[in-house]
Amino acid sequence: MSKDQVENINVIDEDAYAEEQYNDLILSCSKHVKVKDIKLIRKAFDLAKESHKGIKRKSGEPYITHPIAVAKIVTSEIGLGATSIACALLHDVVEDTEYTIEDIDHFFGEKIAAIIDGLTKISGVFDKQSSLQAENFRKMLLTLSDDVRVILIKIADRLHNMRTLDSMPANKQLKIAGETIYLYAPLAHRLGLYAIKTELEDLSLKYRHLNVFEEITTKIQINEKKRQQEINRFSLPIIEKLEENNIEFDINGRPKSIFSIWNKMQNKNIPFEEVYDLMAIRIIFKALNRETEKAQCWQIYSLITDTYTPKPDRIRDWISSPKANGYEALHTTVMGPTGKWVEVQIRSERMDTIAERGFAAHWKYKGDKASESELDKWIKKIREMLENPNSDALEFLDEFKMNLFSSEIMVFTPKGDLKTLPKYSTTLDFAYEIHSEIGNKAIGAKVNHKLVALNHILRSGDQVEIITSNKQKIQNEWLHQVRTAKAKSSITDAIKAETKDRIKKGKKLLETKLKELKVPPSSRVFRKIIPEYDVSTKDELYSKIGSGIILLENLKKILKKNTKNKLIRYWGLQISKSSSSGKSKKETNTSAKNKKFNYKNPLIIKEITESDNNNILIAKCCSPIPGDDVIGYKKPKDNNITIHKSKCPTAIRLMSSEGNYIVPAKWTSQKFLSSLAKLSLNGIDRIGIAADITTVISNELSVNIRKIFIETHDGIFEGEIELYVHNVNDLNNLIMNISKLKGVDSVKRKEEIVK
Repeated sequence: MSKDQVENINVIDEDAYAEEQYNDLILSCSKHVKVKDIKLIRKAFDLAKESHKGIKRKSGEPYITHPIAVAKIVTSEIGLGATSIACALLHDVVEDTEYTIEDIDHFFGEKIAAIIDGLTKISGVFDKQSSLQAENFRKMLLTLSDDVRVILIKIADRLHNMRTLDSMPANKQLKIAGETIYLYAPLAHRLGLYAIKTELEDLSLKYRHLNVFEEITTKIQINEKKRQQEINRFSLPIIEKLEENNIEFDINGRPKSIFSIWNKMQNKNIPFEEVYDLMAIRIIFKALNRETEKAQCWQIYSLITDTYTPKPDRIRDWISSPKANGYEALHTTVMGPTGKWVEVQIRSERMDTIAERGFAAHWKYKGDKASESELDKWIKKIREMLENPNSDALEFLDEFKMNLFSSEIMVFTPKGDLKTLPKYSTTLDFAYEIHSEIGNKAIGAKVNHKLVALNHILRSGDQVEIITSNKQKIQNEWLHQVRTAKAKSSITDAIKAETKDRIKKGKKLLETKLKELKVPPSSRVFRKIIPEYDVSTKDELYSKIGSGIILLENLKKILKKNTKNKLIRYWGLQISKSSSSGKSKKETNTSAKNKKFNYKNPLIIKEITESDNNNILIAKCCSPIPGDDVIGYKKPKDNNITIHKSKCPTAIRLMSSEGNYIVPAKWTSQKFLSSLAKLSLNGIDRIGIAADITTVISNELSVNIRKIFIETHDGIFEGEIELYVHNVNDLNNLIMNISKLKGVDSVKRKEEIVK
């Protein structure tokens, strides 16, 4: 909404404007919203309008415009009914006004109250070291296990917030955009809301990397006419064949999203011009009936491959085995008339509705048992994670994202039963997927009838048989060999149970030994024996005694020792007798005063020297250098500000989970201190190639080399160079100059971002 429009609203009557927006909502309601449902929607609108009266959004609009906009998304873009529309209108009432969940229950009933409760942010006390966003997300998931509409409405809420993010300050934009790309876009994808997922990704990119977003948008617009001509040229022969076979269809060209183009540029380290699959053709046909859908998909596939040559390794059959979110389609990639690969997606009208509206569309096809079971499986996985959630909300959030948003593989039991697991799952994950007891007793596996270890990574189509033994014991290392939350939770529970038994056994052994020595257990006794046995806590002492690591044969001798001048290590706190100030480092750091800091103002990273910028730290996970697009991360009680690349996975996680501590940051010129950068290069080997490369680096550009490694084989050389540069421009100039050398084929910056 423009500034002029907002000012006009301030002049006209707010109630009249709200009524106008409400009428638009009713007009946009889905066809399955009946006349009797309008009464419920009106009742919710009236309460929301009254509750938010006089309140403005950051943009200056009346607040009621937000819940109405969310309700429009819920009905027209997701396809939900009257209950969800009412909940969308009411979703901020409990959080922002004096109305309570009990009031909502009284006015609208238990079901709507439960959904609103799931949508309402936590207002009580929670772990101060945790993240509010992560806690809110966990609460939504708890409600999701009962009603999937909670998460669908929340996604609609996030979509409207992203569409109106211009009015927020820069630090809030980074926080919300980071949270969106980290959680909400993958969640929309998982729920099959592809159009919404794409828009969330694009908008997140816009607010995290505006220059990149605008550059790609401009290039797409410049190529629009040419792309449309290519689509028409490619489609005409297919249209003719489909019409000859009396198939009712619609065909359209779908441009690749801005985010997916950028993502491919990043992953493959290529410029825009080298992203060839900028478009995909989608064929949506009218099925004769539900039973013939699959056969018609393959018929259309055959007609296409009679015209264009298919790429053998790029066929995706999601009609025989739908995705976990219910997505069904047949994808193939063929060589087009201009010598470029083109993806073709084949769907029935029913498949297309589910593809665009995800799980919400399943209510339209109630007889679709297969798809309903996929929903049940997904909800079941969420329930399993929520049964034993990690006490740390951030770790829980990471576990959830890893297990439910990752790519999937499909593997088989010896009897042919299909199991779906996240990509990179191991045989041990498979064992725990079958049953926790099978996992606890697993000693190995047979994959496709060949013996493999428990950490063997599975691939789609593998048939797996788990070998067990009653003598097997749970090992801590297993936690690093599994990927699924179910396996990690089962292993953690088993280790805890085993540890509890060891502690109980160790405590009994120590008490018995002390009784023999006629020494009553006391704090004085533990202060003596804990440092002697090199442990930090009582439980660690008991556990090591119970497992036989610590023997108590020398306990009598230890108790007789004089420990007055010894270093005492007790309950994890170390105090040295040589401390001259009388205070530990921990005490000194805790009492240090912190400078006041304004999170809204961008941090300007000036000349970094040892003396005046020691509170600015360069993140080791992504090693940004001057000129890179960066953000800062600073907690209120810490003077240090850590600089991350904006695209660093750790930075994205922090923007999502601790967005209030994110600081917009940018570099000024950097002339004195150099930053370490890495290059990878390859090309045709020739005499003197290494000398030429080092000459360019050292002499022409006066850059210092830290390390250079070049290996040749079969007439090809590959190498890596570590060197010090002042900024990204220096590095780009260096890459350009090395690229000009005879025989050099490719020079790229090596960005070792730790995931």
